[in-house]
Amino acid sequence: MKNRVPSSSVDITKENIEAIKALFPEILTDGDKIDFDMLRTVLGKEIDDNTERYNFTWHGKKDSILGAQKPSKGTLRPDVEASKNFDTTENLYIEGDNLEVLKLLQKSYNGKVKMIYIDPPYNTGNDFVYKDDFKDTIQNYLEQTGQVDEQGRKLSTNTESNGRFHTDWLNMIYPRLKLAKNLLTDDGTIFISIDDNEQEKLKMICNEIFGVANFVAQFIREKRTNRENRKMISARHEYVLCYSKNLNLDKKVIKQLPMTEKALSSYKNMDNDPRGLWKSDPATAQAGHGTKSQFYVLTAPNGKEHYLQSGRCWLYTKDVMQEAIEEGRIWFGKSGDGVPRVKTYLNAKERGLTPESIWFSDDVSTNEEAKNALKSLFDGKSVFETPKPVELISMIIQLTSGKEDIILDFFSGSAATAHSVMKLNAEDEGKRKFIMVQLPEELDEKSEAFKEDYRTICDIGKERIRRAGAKVLEDHPEAADYLDTGFKVLKLDKSNIREWNTDFDDLEATLENYADVFMPDREELDIVFEIMLKNGLELTYPITTFQIDEKNVYDIALGNLFICLDDDINQSIAQAIIEKRDVYGIETSTVVFKDSGFNGNDSEKLNCFELLKDAGYHEEHLMTI
Repeated sequence: MKNRVPSSSVDITKENIEAIKALFPEILTDGDKIDFDMLRTVLGKEIDDNTERYNFTWHGKKDSILGAQKPSKGTLRPDVEASKNFDTTENLYIEGDNLEVLKLLQKSYNGKVKMIYIDPPYNTGNDFVYKDDFKDTIQNYLEQTGQVDEQGRKLSTNTESNGRFHTDWLNMIYPRLKLAKNLLTDDGTIFISIDDNEQEKLKMICNEIFGVANFVAQFIREKRTNRENRKMISARHEYVLCYSKNLNLDKKVIKQLPMTEKALSSYKNMDNDPRGLWKSDPATAQAGHGTKSQFYVLTAPNGKEHYLQSGRCWLYTKDVMQEAIEEGRIWFGKSGDGVPRVKTYLNAKERGLTPESIWFSDDVSTNEEAKNALKSLFDGKSVFETPKPVELISMIIQLTSGKEDIILDFFSGSAATAHSVMKLNAEDEGKRKFIMVQLPEELDEKSEAFKEDYRTICDIGKERIRRAGAKVLEDHPEAADYLDTGFKVLKLDKSNIREWNTDFDDLEATLENYADVFMPDREELDIVFEIMLKNGLELTYPITTFQIDEKNVYDIALGNLFICLDDDINQSIAQAIIEKRDVYGIETSTVVFKDSGFNGNDSEKLNCFELLKDAGYHEEHLMTI
């Protein structure tokens, strides 16, 4: 059996090369290598050879790009105990370095995330901006979660005295955004909170990764309403930068907001119009947009003549206007002498509010209110200093997502995004799903959160989701039948599969150790999740088991994937898998057996796979691990 479960995440570099080869087969040499001179010829005038061209670069940029494309050899291990409703929830809470996690999600969630919201470190000089080591990224993560480097030194914040203050931040954010883009749906959007420290550079990075043509807006958000007298300038606002994956689509990537009570209050029915509530809008337009037939003297029903102002034309031609007057769709005021205005009916179409570029605190709350709300949720304890308002994130979700979309936040902090998703789902009967990713950064021993027995930011985030879910159900008891307030906890770790590393000095002992390819401290469920990741299955798909001859078979996503990790695998297990697949009525699925489970019996192994192939399984769907 040649097909093995991949030992690492998607190799993005290899995929990019294959895409280029598919587009331009003429650039391939005899050795299947790329002839860059031919590629330049094919691209013609699109090549920019000008050494003085505009570009945005910094020390380490090339390494950060290559690092983003380097496959991860890590995995995500399920923690059932720390989860809530593990078997049924469709939400994920992932503890780990988000760079590695984003790599691991590339296959399972490529093109599936509708909206990403992140609140990354602002690089104020007090932020923990972790430095990536692309040589051994998982080891790097394990060291950093202990807040020490490989020599045992404490990791420090990124202070302005650091000679590479901006560079370190750029090298941190760039590869993460590059990977995040792949996860977005074609009409997906990303929203990034930021302040003046790195706003300019962040926009330049996003222009490069997402493309200038996909810039949506740089929203100004009112973050506070009180004046900060301790500083030279009291910063009242920050920014939310928004980009789309692809604005050149027929669909709108940004929706209108629901009508507010204030907006609805402008619709009345002062003349008992049978068409219902209406508001009046100008009956004129700019003259440059009109035709000759839209310039005339309008005569009201009471005989009063209305003349156009300079530079204006009527909205309708004379005949159409007369028809609208006769139908009562033009309003001349209660007295009938008023300036003619067109009635806009509330029920004529689905009404909404076009989002504006300034978001005021009345609509999206303030940082202080967000902190107080979180404090109230945690029984008056101040466990997190900089949470974002639920109102802010809820509005962003409303602007971008449908009721069954996936929302991702890979700098999740206190998990305000998860709170927002649950709250909005309760309000509109939605089934949106969230994926939270957070580095389990250790808390200061002097902090109030530490005194309350929280040890990492992840401890706070998970507890916030539990408490928020309970609060949302308390406020919306009618949502109890459909609201998902659970979450699967997954933790970044080294692969469950031993990496082959021959020790020639003691080859016999080494071979003995590799008789079982799995790490000694791992559970079967750990391995199942790694296989799901490597096969590109969503990590919230249902997992059930059935037994044949006392052998356990995992059934993932209703027959999409079957896994048997037992010993003494035989044809009866293969036959049972075929029968189970037939019950589901699907043509094929993927089957994974533990290679050592055949106990070296190559004949039995071959018979199992031949039986599956005779039943319609394609060879690429038959794998060993």
